[in-house]
Amino acid sequence: MAAATSSTTYLALARKTLNPAPSGAPGAAAGSVSFPAAQAPCRLAASAGRRRAVAAKVASPSVVGTAMPSLDFETSVFKKEKVSLAGHEEYIVRGGRDLFPLLPEAFKGIKQIGVIGWGSQGPAQAQNLRDSLVEAKSDIVVKIGLRKGSKSFEEARAAGFTEESGTLGDIWETVSGSDLVLLLISDSAQADNYEKIFSHMKPNSILGLSHGFLLGHLQSLGLDFPKNISVIAVCPKGMGPSVRRLYVQGKEINGAGINASFAVHQDVDGRATDVALGWSVALGSPFTFATTLEQEYRSDIFGERGILLGAVHGMVEALFRRYTEQGMDEDSAYKNTVESITGIISKTISKKGMLEVYNSLTEEGKKQFIKAYSAAYYPCMDILYECYEDVSSGSEIRSVVLAGRRFYEKEGLPAFPMGNIDQTRMWKVGERVRSTRPQGDLGPLHPFTAGVYVALMMAQIEVLRKKGHSYSEIINESLIESVDSLNPFMHARGVAFMVDNCSTTARLGSRKWAPRFDYILTQQAFVTIDKKAPINQDLISNFMSDPVHGAIEVCAQLRPTVDISVPADADFVRPELRQSS
Repeated sequence: MAAATSSTTYLALARKTLNPAPSGAPGAAAGSVSFPAAQAPCRLAASAGRRRAVAAKVASPSVVGTAMPSLDFETSVFKKEKVSLAGHEEYIVRGGRDLFPLLPEAFKGIKQIGVIGWGSQGPAQAQNLRDSLVEAKSDIVVKIGLRKGSKSFEEARAAGFTEESGTLGDIWETVSGSDLVLLLISDSAQADNYEKIFSHMKPNSILGLSHGFLLGHLQSLGLDFPKNISVIAVCPKGMGPSVRRLYVQGKEINGAGINASFAVHQDVDGRATDVALGWSVALGSPFTFATTLEQEYRSDIFGERGILLGAVHGMVEALFRRYTEQGMDEDSAYKNTVESITGIISKTISKKGMLEVYNSLTEEGKKQFIKAYSAAYYPCMDILYECYEDVSSGSEIRSVVLAGRRFYEKEGLPAFPMGNIDQTRMWKVGERVRSTRPQGDLGPLHPFTAGVYVALMMAQIEVLRKKGHSYSEIINESLIESVDSLNPFMHARGVAFMVDNCSTTARLGSRKWAPRFDYILTQQAFVTIDKKAPINQDLISNFMSDPVHGAIEVCAQLRPTVDISVPADADFVRPELRQSS
């Protein structure tokens, strides 16, 4: 990858505003309300030459498509810190409960934070924000907004939000009355309701997103956000239950949580950066790094279809089938796939990096690792490359929107909600294995499994790197989120417990792409090994010397201060996934 030059240029994002979309224009949500032009989603300029710059600076690329961006930002409240990741300078803000007294200053001018939705992120973010603001002795109200008749009212009340206290109410009333609106409903619901949401927001209020999906959807329609609101994002690098669980676990040690990225897409009054950083600190983020809303949605939607969820699901099913076909008993096959990845491999990568997985093996084990890595790397990259381009082109975003609409009967066709993903023999074996697993057991370090898994991880890193993402974003979306946030849930109760505690977009993507990875590993990678094809020595050499290992070492020092604890009877997960102890 070519290094970035020392000169800088402003990152230009399409913001030029034309006329608002007329009612009934192509792409307008069905049944949407009309609203004043100042509140309308705005048409993007057709010409890239008429783009205005945003405040974040980006290092000029030496080679188009391979440069590492180095986003800078200014904050008057928090301490900005420069870190070097594989020779690339980036800027972060460290978190901690000792920073909570700064929250009132960061949230200056905000009297109410409206949290819209109660899915994966909503419960966690609302409770963390509320608790942090109480600790900061702030009188800012955190209010939950839900649609009338929602079953989530009961869950929100159980978490301490009530109509009587003014902390729970109707979605539109909450949007209208909030100075900071955190839009945490599903992505497909955002796509179908954005016009009405924008029409209810106060001028000069702030729209907060935890995912850039809505920007991608608006871009596909030639639209942008209304000009009279600020638009920011804080995107925890983990599912909502992890965000809450680590926050609670870290209460006695100055905090722990999930790393987060932040973006300022639009700033109408100069407050956006400090509000975004305050939001991230209040969530308990150990460190917060800068990105853009566009880079975030590309890396995030792609990542969850890759190693975070979809690819690892497809991989373990392919490996389990291979091992049993080779004569391994089912319990051992499960232990050497799922238990190995979610246990000892994840723990080692989290604390010491990918190279340590290889270095921990015997000489014979290293040979098996190399064989698996060499065979799996390019087949995995094949699917990952396709997936990234489906996301960046808008195809995957459109797929999510359409899938959400198929959840309901229409056009004379039945509803097709998401089905189960853990009812096959393999996952029943997993239940048996976990029932007899000793406390704290991390499973065996299987060299072939490790080689395939690390090949997938490195292939994802390389795709993101070649597509111009920063190292902080690459490592969080390919490694940290996987081993520190998601894999512990699969270790606790299997693949559905991991996947279905995530967002609707993630759950849909995992189901769609997992079979692709299963297929390509079975049909290409494993066949190559069985044919005794020569090992790609250049590939192995590149892995051993890749600069990402040094960047991972730096990021490991910024990881959460505690390891997440996920008991099988966890009460901090989605209600439908809870089980009695």
